[in-house]
Amino acid sequence: MELRLKYGCNPNQQPAGVSVEEGELPVKVRNGSPGYINLMDALAGWQLVRELNTALSLPAAASFKHVSPAGAAVGLPLTDTLRKLYFVPDGMEPSPLCRAYIRARGADRLSSYGDFIALSDVCDESTAGYIALEVSDGVIAPGYTPGALEILKKKRRGMYCVLEMDPYYLPPALERREIYGLTFTQRRNDAEVTPDWLANVVTRARELPPHAVRDLTLALIVLKYTQSNSVCCAEDGQAIGVGAGQQSRIHCTRLACSKADLWHLRRHPAVLSLPFLPDLPRPARDNAIDLFLSDEECEGLLSDAAWPGVFTSRPAPLPPREKREWLARTREGTLASDAFFPFGDNIERAARSGVAYIAQPGGSLRDDEVASACDRYGIAMAFTGMRLFCH
Repeated sequence: MELRLKYGCNPNQQPAGVSVEEGELPVKVRNGSPGYINLMDALAGWQLVRELNTALSLPAAASFKHVSPAGAAVGLPLTDTLRKLYFVPDGMEPSPLCRAYIRARGADRLSSYGDFIALSDVCDESTAGYIALEVSDGVIAPGYTPGALEILKKKRRGMYCVLEMDPYYLPPALERREIYGLTFTQRRNDAEVTPDWLANVVTRARELPPHAVRDLTLALIVLKYTQSNSVCCAEDGQAIGVGAGQQSRIHCTRLACSKADLWHLRRHPAVLSLPFLPDLPRPARDNAIDLFLSDEECEGLLSDAAWPGVFTSRPAPLPPREKREWLARTREGTLASDAFFPFGDNIERAARSGVAYIAQPGGSLRDDEVASACDRYGIAMAFTGMRLFCH
């Protein structure tokens, strides 16, 4: 059976479709028309949230862009600060599944613009109501309540892509992929990430408290479905910085940690109190916050010509010293890597972003050097023994 698609990765790549050799497709189109990249994001996101739900026994959601997650999370409660940070409307009481997507979207709201959403549970009205507020290309879930489906069908002038995944579908053990006329075959990466992967702690700091085990497990699962090389920072049941697709491990670490720093800076009182125009769209607010926190771009945002189109009054810039002081507060972040750290510079960068717990496969010639760098900062590091490359 084949589902015809609008086109492939680019409009000139036609025809395009998706098919299975035997039986029915495990995914049904409930609304709209998926594209090639939509389905790639949807299927990767579905695997991620299903594994998160299994490992942590909580509703899970992911926000995918270009075959890597911009964010992923489980449905923990939201503080008042997070509600404001993630633009949760006053009076809205999100369901656990909705909280998972709010958090997933909030990891990197700028990158999540136009995302494809994956949900581990049946989409309810609460979750659909929040999705309706965001700019998104589509959603995949194991089902939809009638009310949720009606909400989603109204999005994007009725063309919003809604996919329903068979939760009992099991793919073949072997997966095949054709590249330049050659067929590649490999066993599907069916290794299930569990907290047991974190048993081999190799540093002087030995303790991994429950919140660190939860967040490291989440980060490892995120990496399993992130284009490599990749590094993920996680806190409070959600990814807060994903560094994907970099050729150098240190560049992955810098990117993930820089995104994590921005996530923390968004919680600064100066950001939470920015006087936005009341009708300013959410994407414009996200863009303005990103510019406000940029040492290079803030001056342009606050110029005489620009600020009246964003704010009701011109806010004072946040000095670099105040940013550093805010980020220097005690933090207990986690960081995971899909492959070993070849040098201790990755640990130095992680420590500057408040990382206290690390998980990585190990296996480098310099494992002792990397562990020693952790010991200098009191970081606990576990070797999982399992590489998680995704290409």
